[in-house]
Amino acid sequence: MSKEVAQQIFKEVLGNYPTGVTIVTTVDAEGTPVGLTVNSFASVSLDPLLVLWSIDHKVSSIKAFTEGGKFAIHILAGEQQELCKTFASKVDRFASCDWKLSENNLPVIDGVFAVLECKTFQTVEAGDHTILIGEVINIEKFEKNPMLYHRREFGPIPESFYSLVK
Repeated sequence: MSKEVAQQIFKEVLGNYPTGVTIVTTVDAEGTPVGLTVNSFASVSLDPLLVLWSIDHKVSSIKAFTEGGKFAIHILAGEQQELCKTFASKVDRFASCDWKLSENNLPVIDGVFAVLECKTFQTVEAGDHTILIGEVINIEKFEKNPMLYHRREFGPIPESFYSLVK
């Protein structure tokens, strides 16, 4: 199998794996907020509280995330599809949402399902991405349902799902 074929199948397989959707934010060296949409998010450890996500080496804000020492992971609420698209685009991302700087000097977006503020615990180079492992230093959870990403589409978790898990 050629590399190109394997990459295409890989993208199709992972695109069919349901995940949540996050926006990760930080501030750059000048104190300007930066952020991007990420679905490569996972828990790592309960003791200490660790999570991870990864960033492509081609992303223009990679230095802010890898050298900033901290970041905030926003688990998006089901109705935040437009915000998800905005932070995946090249527009002024923070102009289109309500946000504030937290006590940890991190940009925190309003209206999300949850926010995990983290200090960088470790970074790992892995292929064309850097994996950032963060130690959670603050958690906020709100009364919302999270967003789901599946088959290259995203939106709220269908209500029928909740009846299956009760």
